[in-house]
Amino acid sequence: MKLTTVLFDLDGTLLPMDMDGFIRLYFGLMVKKLMPHGYAKESLIRAIWTGTEAMVRNDGTKTNEQVFWDSFTRNFGPEALKDMPLFEEYYRGEFQNTKAACGYTEMAKKTVEKCKALGLRVALATNPLFPAIATHSRIRWAGLEPEDFELVTTYENSSACKPDLLYYKEVMGKLGVVPEECLMVGNDVVEDMVARHLGLRVFLLTPCLLNKDNEDIDQFPHGDFPELLSYLEQVAAE
Repeated sequence: MKLTTVLFDLDGTLLPMDMDGFIRLYFGLMVKKLMPHGYAKESLIRAIWTGTEAMVRNDGTKTNEQVFWDSFTRNFGPEALKDMPLFEEYYRGEFQNTKAACGYTEMAKKTVEKCKALGLRVALATNPLFPAIATHSRIRWAGLEPEDFELVTTYENSSACKPDLLYYKEVMGKLGVVPEECLMVGNDVVEDMVARHLGLRVFLLTPCLLNKDNEDIDQFPHGDFPELLSYLEQVAAE
């Protein structure tokens, strides 16, 4: 089937990122923001990780946002919901400093533009663990705008996470496409290349490669942005 749609990962793909550095900044800044409001450092970090794990296990019956806050309130009680505005303040303010752990490549925008020039639809299939405000910020750090994509997955509009195939099914359902007309581009062998099991084409972008199981990457089309552009031209012409 002819390729019609390209799904891009964000962190480590369109947005170069030192993931360990990003996580350190993310939690350090969040702790600094929330400790004055009664949250102890270790219990807050543990609750955020627990909520993240709950979202990764989401079975599609609730949004990831609902699953996260269900988990968070199990740790801190229902009164913690009154602090939701604090989290929004964090993402609008302190979170912006996590940009220091991110890089930039002009190839991100050029590649998205190339897809459109080839007549391909483009969606941002980033793991929906963050609220839209945080995801939209990271899109802009990559030199793009949320409006550049037909769909941007966030924790508000998603009910599953990578590497669960339910996530990819949900994305394709929203776009009204079938696997055989889609290409997933990402840097994570586990989270992104799993899409091939549904029948999607995949391309592993290697500058910020994540391969925790040390899989043989030669089984996937892979390379940096020039190789990706060549691959896009090839499959778009088929």
